[in-house]
Amino acid sequence: MTARTPAPRATAPATWLAVDGGNSKTDLVFGTADGHVAGYFRGPTVSPHVVGLDGTVRGLGALIAAAGLGPVDVAAFSLAGADLPAEVDQLHAALGAQGWGRKTIVDNDCFALLRAGTASPDAVAVVCGAGTNCVGRRADGQTARFLALGPISGDWGGGHDLADHTLRLAARGEDGRDAPTALSAAVAAHFGRATVEEVSIGLHLGDIPADRLFSLPPVLFATATAGDEAALSLVRRQADEILAQHRVAAGRLGLLSRPHALVLGGGVLHARHPVLHDLIVAGAVAQAPAVEITVLDTPPVVGAALLAVDALGGDPSAEPSVRTQLAAAGPTPVTTAGSLPPS
Repeated sequence: MTARTPAPRATAPATWLAVDGGNSKTDLVFGTADGHVAGYFRGPTVSPHVVGLDGTVRGLGALIAAAGLGPVDVAAFSLAGADLPAEVDQLHAALGAQGWGRKTIVDNDCFALLRAGTASPDAVAVVCGAGTNCVGRRADGQTARFLALGPISGDWGGGHDLADHTLRLAARGEDGRDAPTALSAAVAAHFGRATVEEVSIGLHLGDIPADRLFSLPPVLFATATAGDEAALSLVRRQADEILAQHRVAAGRLGLLSRPHALVLGGGVLHARHPVLHDLIVAGAVAQAPAVEITVLDTPPVVGAALLAVDALGGDPSAEPSVRTQLAAAGPTPVTTAGSLPPS
């Protein structure tokens, strides 16, 4: 009688969860190393700068519980507020202690945006949304980053700074401290007031909500496109800041003379205002002739997911599969129930 050798049991694919935690919202996705995305959830911010370290742990715990997740092989957290090495270490210790992943990865959310924008191992990402930030990586694992702590670390730019300076230029052009500018009439009209002076008084007294100020960047870009010199000077300053970040990060990594990707992300850059975008493209090529420029058109959570899959050594088909599935979820993900194989 011939003994039969039992057929080997199929091995379940390794599992992962990935979080992109920004300053206003948190996206969580989970799936398997072969590129299957089992679920996509959204919650409020878990940035430690906003809710504190304990709030980060509680917020992530609530989101993971809502997803019904047990321990996974890799848990990757890309978080706003993970800026300094000490902050990353503190977050890594706190999140790793929760047992959500057999391996825990923690880093700044800009690295998720970078990975979402390119698979190139040599790359720089500049984010220009409400504020600005920049990170870079090289094929050997070396990274470049800035403190990104706001004005105290020399940062300038993004929607909030552009809004502040747009109002300032409009006020000074109107009252004569600076040369006249079309921004004065444009800003007054934007707020439904006859003059910028009325706008300033309205903001001061609270008749105009303070957060309405941040709606001014499109007014700036429209006025600059029409050729107003004051508006153009502010747009040029923003372009110069973005180019400086790229130049320094790429220079630290030795990439200025080598092929590399430049990923542009954040609301200001995603809008592709020609008056700003064309300055950035021309300037980036001038300082790094072999650069390949991409404007991010996928959610950064795609990058967080791919970082988790990368850590599992996912197969070559995993990346396009993850991208396709998360793109199909749309810009506002619907909470989806899913399941992972036991691991």
